[in-house]
Amino acid sequence: MGVVTYNYDSTSPVAPARLFKAFVLEADKVWPIAAPHAIKSIEVEANPGPGCIVKINFVEGLPFQYMKHQIGGHDENKFSYSYNLIEGGPLGNKLEKINYENKFEAAVGGGSVCKSSMKFYTFGDYVITEDEIKALIKGSEGVYKAIEAYLLANPDACN
Repeated sequence: MGVVTYNYDSTSPVAPARLFKAFVLEADKVWPIAAPHAIKSIEVEANPGPGCIVKINFVEGLPFQYMKHQIGGHDENKFSYSYNLIEGGPLGNKLEKINYENKFEAAVGGGSVCKSSMKFYTFGDYVITEDEIKALIKGSEGVYKAIEAYLLANPDACN
């Protein structure tokens, strides 16, 4: 098994507290409304919190039917959260899991910066390439940008 770490930053005109709420605290409600082109539903197994499993079901026609995340934890004061992608999605037979650590920070001049650190745990001798990682990020950006657009169009959401 190998491990490849990749760091990625993205900017948003939305404040960190609202993004955190949309992506962490209210994801099961916000994502299907904000990104109906991709997200069919989100199921939270057991009590939300560290160790719980979250299943994200995708609409028909996408490359994946679902993904399961195991929640690592979150800090509402620092707008940070972590989880592992443990089943479905892009894992296939090459990736054991993907660990995500994300933090929303205030950006100079308003809005926010989402700082992400991803660790790709591979099976055997497989080495994930930077191009493969960028393709995975590009796929998830569609949902990220849809949620961002939803928050901008609905100023009372996730306050």
